[in-house]
Amino acid sequence: MASGVQSVRLCLRAFRQPPTGKGAPRIPRIYVPSRAFSLTPVRSVHKPKPKKEPEPEPEDEMEDDGSVDVAEMERSLRAALKDPEFEAATRVQEQMSNTANNAVSQMNFVPLLRKSFWHDEEEDTDLITDERNEDEFEEDDIMSLAHGKLEEYREQREYARIAAWEMPLLSKLARPFEPPTAQQPLRFRYTTYMGELHPAENKVVLEFSPKDMPLDEAQQLKMKKLLGPRYNPETDIAKMSCEQFEHQAQNKRYLGDLVDSLIARAKDPSDMFEDIPLDTRHHPIKVKPKFPKEWRITEERMKFLEDTRQKALLLDQKKEETGALIDGKEKISEFFNGPEPQEKIPQFIKAQLSRPPLPGRAPPPGRV
Repeated sequence: MASGVQSVRLCLRAFRQPPTGKGAPRIPRIYVPSRAFSLTPVRSVHKPKPKKEPEPEPEDEMEDDGSVDVAEMERSLRAALKDPEFEAATRVQEQMSNTANNAVSQMNFVPLLRKSFWHDEEEDTDLITDERNEDEFEEDDIMSLAHGKLEEYREQREYARIAAWEMPLLSKLARPFEPPTAQQPLRFRYTTYMGELHPAENKVVLEFSPKDMPLDEAQQLKMKKLLGPRYNPETDIAKMSCEQFEHQAQNKRYLGDLVDSLIARAKDPSDMFEDIPLDTRHHPIKVKPKFPKEWRITEERMKFLEDTRQKALLLDQKKEETGALIDGKEKISEFFNGPEPQEKIPQFIKAQLSRPPLPGRAPPPGRV
């Protein structure tokens, strides 16, 4: 309690101090305009500086003159602290400060972001597992690779059962093949990828022949000219496709409308394109060489060749009997191997013995 009274006393002393006097005001600078052009320098007028008045020194501490009764102030403070209304106000103030501090702390709270990929820390209420000793391998099961192999075998066996038991039942739905009639000249081709969604599934290809259309020869020729590079002059088939729509039925309908517009344009007698030839440069026809019919062997030619071979065999037999037949294998071996080398040592010795002796040397023994 004494510390509270001491703080009040210090506050009263601070309020009783007189205000600190301000310093002398600063004299503003006066700017004088320069004079006209002159040869003499400018001389300023010297004025005596005014003397500064001494500033009063501030009093750091003022002595207590005894006008305030400290004992009476202490008694009043003690009575105020024991007042129940003051205690209730203090309690309410503390609650309000605590509430404000909690609100500020919640506003400044930064949540901790967990850097986990699979969110293992989150609880899944729909998953029922026994997590006790889950990561321990007790040598009573196979590895994950083996489980994958078993799953592959199960899939193969499933398709084998379908092929063995369910596919034969489709024979009841089989229908005999009926070739397209003259009222069905268009042939559509679709592409289906089993078991997956592919962006190329919406493509539809159309093939038809201009001669199957209800047109005469002039109209067919005009349609070929309108088709342009889509017409194959070698097979006489026009081919076009469409994949700009999302579904196959839409692309098929677009191709059907396109063929109808081509037929209507070909039947238009206003301009039959008679002055424009049919352009087939887009399809170069490759010439495939064939064996000429004139070179084919006939029965007379076969008989003549057989007689010639028999005559050649009889001639060879006669030469072999007389020894005039040349053996080709023997001639080839002689050419590559060459003749066998003969002994030249006796001739060398005979040449040495027949030479005359040199003068001053005795003849070798054995020379006559």
